[in-house]
Amino acid sequence: MDVLARNNVRLSGSGREAIVFAHGFGCDSNMWRYVAPVFEDRYRVVLFDNVGAGKSDLTAYSFEKYGSLEGYAHDLIEIVDALSMTKVVFVGHSVSSMVGLIAARKRTDLFKSLIMVGPSPCYVDDGDYVGGFTAAQIDELLEFLDANHLGWSGAMAPVIMGNPDRPELGDELAASFCRTDPAIAKHFARTTFLSDTRELLTDFSIPTLVLQCSSDVIAPVTVGEYVHEKLNNSTLVVMKATGHCPNLSAPEETVAAIDAFLRTAR
Repeated sequence: MDVLARNNVRLSGSGREAIVFAHGFGCDSNMWRYVAPVFEDRYRVVLFDNVGAGKSDLTAYSFEKYGSLEGYAHDLIEIVDALSMTKVVFVGHSVSSMVGLIAARKRTDLFKSLIMVGPSPCYVDDGDYVGGFTAAQIDELLEFLDANHLGWSGAMAPVIMGNPDRPELGDELAASFCRTDPAIAKHFARTTFLSDTRELLTDFSIPTLVLQCSSDVIAPVTVGEYVHEKLNNSTLVVMKATGHCPNLSAPEETVAAIDAFLRTAR
């Protein structure tokens, strides 16, 4: 299948430069609906679904290929190449931040700058590194998901989203989790929460914005600070927004931070 159909790639906007938005675990490109359109007057906007999510071709999902983040990075490179684009701005949410980093290290010619929203190179505490979870907690999280996909979705979505005063946000995330094929969700969860890309942060010079929520159970502030410290050419912005999905809970603040970074970069 054509790569653009496989990943349900959609184009909008105008401009000489392109901006590519990638979603996180259990989500799809619809999660960018409050952010991406704002950039259509200046950029060629690219939205896509990871294989296994949204309206992507589920038959293209390979448990071997997507057993590591490299598989998703390969798809990202394929998409940008298929569109004949270079020097794109890449915006990745959560685990897709690291997918963008992997892709940019492989093909520096394709990326002008990276914007990481709630990134985490490693979710497990390791010595002085505070990832936010112990190894036992990650094991429990994955065992719960293996045993009860729907129950896990309903219980975890409000925690991940944060913003308990706006339960509709948690409900939307839970619905997104539930729409994902259970086998794919379980596999991608292991790929995500057991990944460790810390070593890829060093010797990387492409300008990068690290967007960190002030309170995030999935990627705590210490993780955002770690990513910023390790990257040679990065800017850290700690937002007032809370939770792990500011693209939904605080789109105006998210847009403002991205826009300020892009205008400074210009």
